[in-house]
Amino acid sequence: MSEKTVVLAIGAHPDDIEFMMSGTLLLLKRAGLDTHVCNLANGCYGSQVYSKDEAARVRSVEAQDAARVAGAVWHPPLFDDIGIFYDAASLAKVTAVVRRVRPDIVLTLSRYDYMEDHEYAARLACSAAFNRCMPSYVTDPPEPSYNKPVAVYHSLPHSLMDMQRDPVEPEFVVDITEVMNQKREMLARHVSQKEW
Repeated sequence: MSEKTVVLAIGAHPDDIEFMMSGTLLLLKRAGLDTHVCNLANGCYGSQVYSKDEAARVRSVEAQDAARVAGAVWHPPLFDDIGIFYDAASLAKVTAVVRRVRPDIVLTLSRYDYMEDHEYAARLACSAAFNRCMPSYVTDPPEPSYNKPVAVYHSLPHSLMDMQRDPVEPEFVVDITEVMNQKREMLARHVSQKEW
């Protein structure tokens, strides 16, 4: 009996996956893949109403609700908002998630975006996928390496432009028409963001 193919979507904040890659994630779920989601940041600064801690709690619940709509396994965030950095300590944490999930496919944000949290999340996802197979590289917490191939795909940036407002052209696109209602349902779980 063969193992199920696994996909891991890595975003920066709660609702990034829903906006940028949930259509593809939903199609992969329909095709029988085992789906996982991880927002690296907790959404703590994504509110004009809630305190930092309350915003993180509310947005965590919303992200878990959206993951349930998608039939995906939710993994808890690792950092506060504006606390995602491409450094050794952060990479050890993200690589631990990748090694735990053991994805065949990683979906992540664009390397060229209007917000550095998004760009750093994309860089961390790519490097973590690469680091999965180095047995001497120690993650935080420690997770064993694995050596099966991993394909990494980047979503398009918001507004289809980078930080300098230069257009970003896709190599290919995925038609998500058949899952748009479910994508909308996932986005609707992020009620706290309607006021934002």
